[in-house]
Amino acid sequence: MENAPKSVSDILDKVEGLAKEKSHVRLGNVIDALGHRSFAPFLLIPALIDISPVGGIPGLPTMLGLIIVIVAAQVLLGREDLWLPSFLERRSISSKKACKATKKLRGVAAFLDRWFHGRLPKLAQGPFVRIAAGLCILLALTVPPLELLPFATTAPMAAIAAFGLALFVKDGLLMVIATFLSGGAFALGIGLIGSGSGPGS
Repeated sequence: MENAPKSVSDILDKVEGLAKEKSHVRLGNVIDALGHRSFAPFLLIPALIDISPVGGIPGLPTMLGLIIVIVAAQVLLGREDLWLPSFLERRSISSKKACKATKKLRGVAAFLDRWFHGRLPKLAQGPFVRIAAGLCILLALTVPPLELLPFATTAPMAAIAAFGLALFVKDGLLMVIATFLSGGAFALGIGLIGSGSGPGS
């Protein structure tokens, strides 16, 4: 795809461009803009949205987690074209909130684009892609219970974002970092869920 995004900043540019054209940005519009073969951005974008201030909207983290599970499952199965159910493709946020999220993420995008790009590429392809997809599914499944606790979804979503970026820019070193982050996120998530469901909670 000639106009496929090549950096995180490119992804934000496309989302912002949609926001300037419409009153609401539908997920289906974003898929069309980025391309149906662009799996990695749809692991990265939902995770970054969750980490942004927009992620505080009740119910949004769980919906973002569902999107990640569906996308990662297709990566795990080796599909070539991205598919999402129509009820998710129709989901939207206002252009104002989309612009707010992209603005907040510009600094993060610039940092990611500067520091992560194509190191140890063999660790970001082949069987490692499916391993990353499996870990993303497990991480996303921790999101619904963690959403009940303030900012608790940030840990698994940060690990998912790292995997998404690693696959997007073919950075094997970041894939290794993401694997360690996922271990920390699981440990933190189990601890938070345990403390949140304890006596007196």
